[in-house]
Amino acid sequence: MAGLGSSTYWEDLRKQARQLENELDQKLVSFSKLCTSYSSSRDGRRSDTSDTTPLLNNSTQDRMFDSMSVEIEQLLAKLTAVNDKMAEYTNAPGTSSLNAALMHTLQRHRDILQDYTQEFHKTKGNFLAIREREDLLGSVRKDIETYKSGSGVNNRRTELFLKEHEHLRNSDRLMDDTISIAMATKENMTSQRGLLKSIQSRVNTLANRFPTINNLIQRVNLRKRRDSLILGSVIGICTILLLLYAFH
Repeated sequence: MAGLGSSTYWEDLRKQARQLENELDQKLVSFSKLCTSYSSSRDGRRSDTSDTTPLLNNSTQDRMFDSMSVEIEQLLAKLTAVNDKMAEYTNAPGTSSLNAALMHTLQRHRDILQDYTQEFHKTKGNFLAIREREDLLGSVRKDIETYKSGSGVNNRRTELFLKEHEHLRNSDRLMDDTISIAMATKENMTSQRGLLKSIQSRVNTLANRFPTINNLIQRVNLRKRRDSLILGSVIGICTILLLLYAFH
């Protein structure tokens, strides 16, 4: 069985382990609250128009985060060293009779160390992710504000250019519609002209056979030419008006 000095050494190690575990527990609670308050303060300051105060607060919280991270890492390192000493003690000569109880106690302290280490890395990772996301969003918002406030003349020119571009697109669409109407009218008139030629050919054949009808046909032809001139004039005027409107 281990001597009195060895037993006292083991109890000192356990006392150190419990003290470090209590300190780590408090530090991790404060560390978690810092991360939560960091996210909440970022959300609350998004609508703030002041640039100086958010930067100051963010810088303070970042320094607190770095400081607490270092402190927790140091405490974890100390607790790891204490656990290693406890493991060495369980393997020392003269502790075989208490080995089962010592190993059980050591395993409990190792589990606590593992839980604290995992909690620390998880909280730290979440904090860094939040800070990276917020920094990215802040940079984007800053670029947008800079663009809005510092490029008023360029924005005005861009707006005029976009309006002119839209006007040209509308004119192009109107021209396409006008050309489509003109092509359809041309095809329709070509079809009607073919039909009229066929009818005129038949009428001329009848006129040659009946001279009295010939005079009537000539009058009809004169009126048809007059109607064609009027129709052509109307179409020409409408086309010119459409073109003037398109390029206005």
